[in-house]
Amino acid sequence: MNKGKELRKLLAEKEILIAPGAHDALTAKIIEKAGFNVVYMTGYGQAASHLGTADVGLMTMTEMLSRANNFASAVTIPVIADGDTGFGNAVNVMRTVQQYERAGVAAIQLEDQVAPKKCGHMIGRQVIPMDEMVGKIKAAVTARDNPDFVIIARTDARTIHGIDEAVRRGKAYEEAGADIIFIESPESVDEMKQITSEFKVPVLANMVEGGRTPLLTAKELEQLGYDIVIFPTASTYMVAQAMKRLMDELMKTGTTANLMNEMIPFTEFNDLIGLTKIRELEAEYVIG
Repeated sequence: MNKGKELRKLLAEKEILIAPGAHDALTAKIIEKAGFNVVYMTGYGQAASHLGTADVGLMTMTEMLSRANNFASAVTIPVIADGDTGFGNAVNVMRTVQQYERAGVAAIQLEDQVAPKKCGHMIGRQVIPMDEMVGKIKAAVTARDNPDFVIIARTDARTIHGIDEAVRRGKAYEEAGADIIFIESPESVDEMKQITSEFKVPVLANMVEGGRTPLLTAKELEQLGYDIVIFPTASTYMVAQAMKRLMDELMKTGTTANLMNEMIPFTEFNDLIGLTKIRELEAEYVIG
């Protein structure tokens, strides 16, 4: 199935598209089961879950590609995958786009940070020259085999250079062929209104709990003119909090019995991860 085309159809609808973030394939499956139509593979969450470290550019292209492949294999809904800076110059971007597309994701997000990149709500980010990023976007568009594969261009210029420079860059990336524009970390509703009034292509909002941007509801963002919103960190924070609670209780009491009512039951979890389907396949095809 053409996941890029499916994502484009979802973006064309009047209602804002909500893309919850997932740090692993299990979380992606839960997002799909909850009824969401798209999932966002967060680079922040990949660094945390795969390396146990901060989002400071330590994940390699091979590691991120492997995670993207797992996501696309685990769910049937379109996957938007963080591609960081494209892992190099414009030629590197071309290979990254080709590999991500072959992995089965619907879209790749590319940003204009200086490598090694950092989380978009951290202080200390630097951006490459605008013309260099324009070249990267043009290279990404050229590299894709499927014209429906979605290229998301993100600029991190707001925090250092101000909202006007961020919008100027966004316009240049739109002209270069980006399908979605992502102006990272605006700091007020007025700035968000300015962003959504400037572009012809869909515009993405990023809701990071505790971040630099006002935390609004999907409906409020829709009213501001956003077409898609990602919630990249919420699932990671929730899982970390639940895991901390579990381990604190186990350390304190020596048992998990007191938390059983907070856990997904054994049989329900097995259904979630597809054990029933595997058993059916074994019954049909496995001999002996």
